Amino acid sequence: MSGTDKPVSAHEQMKKRIFFQNLDGIRFFCFLSVFLCHSFYTENPSIVGSGIYHFIKITLFGNGNIGVNAFFVLSGFLITYLLIEEKKINGQVSPPKFWIRRILRIWPLYYFCVLFGFVLFPFLKQMFGQTANESANPIYYLTFLANFDIIHHGLPDSSTLGLLWSIAIEEQFYFLWPIVIYSFPVNRLWIPFVTIILSSLIFRAFNPVPVVYEIHTLSAISDMTIGAVAAWLIHTSSGFREFVKNLTKPNIAFIYFLFIVIYLFRLPLLKEIFAIRIFDRLIVSIVLVFILLEQTYSENSFFKLSNLKTISGLGVITYGLYCFHFVGILIALTITRLLGINNQLWQVLVLETILGLAITIGISKLSYVYFEKYFLNLKEKFSFITK
Repeated sequence: MSGTDKPVSAHEQMKKRIFFQNLDGIRFFCFLSVFLCHSFYTENPSIVGSGIYHFIKITLFGNGNIGVNAFFVLSGFLITYLLIEEKKINGQVSPPKFWIRRILRIWPLYYFCVLFGFVLFPFLKQMFGQTANESANPIYYLTFLANFDIIHHGLPDSSTLGLLWSIAIEEQFYFLWPIVIYSFPVNRLWIPFVTIILSSLIFRAFNPVPVVYEIHTLSAISDMTIGAVAAWLIHTSSGFREFVKNLTKPNIAFIYFLFIVIYLFRLPLLKEIFAIRIFDRLIVSIVLVFILLEQTYSENSFFKLSNLKTISGLGVITYGLYCFHFVGILIALTITRLLGINNQLWQVLVLETILGLAITIGISKLSYVYFEKYFLNLKEKFSFITK
C-alpha cells in the first residue's frame, strides 16, 4: 500500500459491489425527456401558431413526462434488487439503515428546493416586478405529501415546487418498500407485488380524474412495482434471466419500436378510451422495464448506453438536473428576453433550449460536488452494498 492509499475497513471490504453501468445513461435520457417536455415556452402568437412549433412542442415532446414513469420504474427495480441482495447476504434487510440511506440521498436537495420554492422564488419574482401568488401548503411539502397538495389545490406558483410531487411519491415508496421486503420471504414477494398492481388498477378504474390518475400514490406505485417485479424475477428465475440475456435483435428492435410508438402516440392509443386507460401505466411500465433489462443484461444489444461516457457522467447528477431544470429554463428565458433574442422560432426552439440545458447542467454539477456529495459519502456508512 502506498503512502497515499487510505486503509480499507473490514466493513468496506465485506461490502458487495454492484454496478449497473448502463443505468446512468437511462437516467439522463429520463431527465432529458422531462426537460424537453417543459421547454420551448413562448407567448409570441406568431411562434405559437407555427406548425413547426406545434410539431416540436406537442407532437414530438408533448409526452415527455414519460420520463417520470421511467424514473419510477428504475427506482422500483434498483431498490428492490439491492434490498433482495441485502436480504440474501445478511438474512434480513434493515429498514432503519435503508431509510437513513434514502434520507441522506433525498432530503438535503429536496428541502433546499422546498426552501427555494417558498422563500427565494417569491423574492425573485418581486425583484423582477412580478407578484408572488403561492397557493401551495408548506406542510404537504415538508412531509413529502406534495402530490396530494397538487390534487387538492392545483399546481403551485413556484415551478420548482411543481416538480416535487414525483420525489414525494418516491419517498412514500421508500418508506413502504423495506417493510414489504422485510415482511415476506423472497420467494413469496409475488404476493404483495400482485396485490399492489391489482389495487392500483382498481384505483384507476374508480378514479378517472386526470390529475389523480397521474400523481396519486395509489396510481403511480404500480410503475415502481413493475420495476420491483423485474428485479425479483432476475433474482429468483434463471429462466427469466436467460430469456433477457438471449433476447434476439428483432426482439430488442420491437421493444424500442413499441417505446417510440407509445412516446409519440400515448394519448390516442392508451388514454382516450377509458377501459384502456386503466392499463396505460401498466403497459408503459412493462415496455420501460424491458428497455432497462435489455440494457442491463442482454448480450445482443445494438448499443449500450455506458459507451456514451458524457451522457453516463451526466446521469450521475440526474437528481439535481431534475430538481433544477425549471430554474435553468427560467434563467434562460429571462436572459433571452432581456437581450431581445426570443422573438424568432429558432431562438425559442434551439437557443433557449440549449442555454437552459447548459445552465441546468452547470447548477447541478455545482450542487453535486459542493452539496450533495457530502451526504452521499455519509450514506455509504449505512450501506451493505456499494453501487
